[in-house]
Amino acid sequence: MASEIELIESRLTELALEGGAAIMEIFHSGAMETSAKADQSPVTAADLAADKIIGNGLAETFPGIHAVTEESAESHAASGLDRFFLVDPLDGTKEFVNRRTDFTVNIALIEGGVPVAGVVYAPALGRLWATRGPVAVELGTTDAHRIAAGSAKRLQISTPDNQALTVVASKSHRDQATDDYIGKYQVGDFASAGSSLKFCLVAGGEADFYPRLGRTMEWDTAAGHAVLRAAGGHVVRFDDHAPLGYGKPGYENPFFLAYAPGVSLCAPA
Repeated sequence: MASEIELIESRLTELALEGGAAIMEIFHSGAMETSAKADQSPVTAADLAADKIIGNGLAETFPGIHAVTEESAESHAASGLDRFFLVDPLDGTKEFVNRRTDFTVNIALIEGGVPVAGVVYAPALGRLWATRGPVAVELGTTDAHRIAAGSAKRLQISTPDNQALTVVASKSHRDQATDDYIGKYQVGDFASAGSSLKFCLVAGGEADFYPRLGRTMEWDTAAGHAVLRAAGGHVVRFDDHAPLGYGKPGYENPFFLAYAPGVSLCAPA
């Protein structure tokens, strides 16, 4: 009999695929109009469609677990939760609107401040990353937004060379402070990716290090963090290198560093 966490991981994957299908229907239709939310960030019909599918699915399947989703402002009022879902139905809205392909669907389960299960689906790329118990896997998907048979691959994190690190940074949110901090390291190569894909590149050994010196919310990072954690990686606060936790007031993150074991972190100052 499957354990509870296995059932949760399976359902999160199903809902991510369903949300991704709705997003791609709108992507292919060309209906890319945006409106502004209260914080002036953009939202599209695709964000809202995926949010409805995932929110309703979680509520029906796991009625006892609260879901905090980016597009449902009323869900943000809950605080002090020990066990809850974090959902970003379309991370990388700017990439989506600009018809780039590196946007993702993100769902995570948080327990005691730790992301213990998660799925990141990049529907335009046909790639899905997920936790499977104590490990992380990448799965290929079909045009019908189903898992491709025989595609499961366990993620293998890198063994970093601190004399030539591969660093991944944001496409849409790169700034001088980030570049200055990266300048403290010996970098052999740069990778560029939007949305939560940066966590997945580190989890899969395609990059060693992802520093984020900018504003993010917990739903932006939880699913990717879960995948990276299951692959053996770490996500820590930028200021004191303590583990990044979840369920903070307002669900806003501090600056953080995501990396493969063996990266020699530099002091923030």
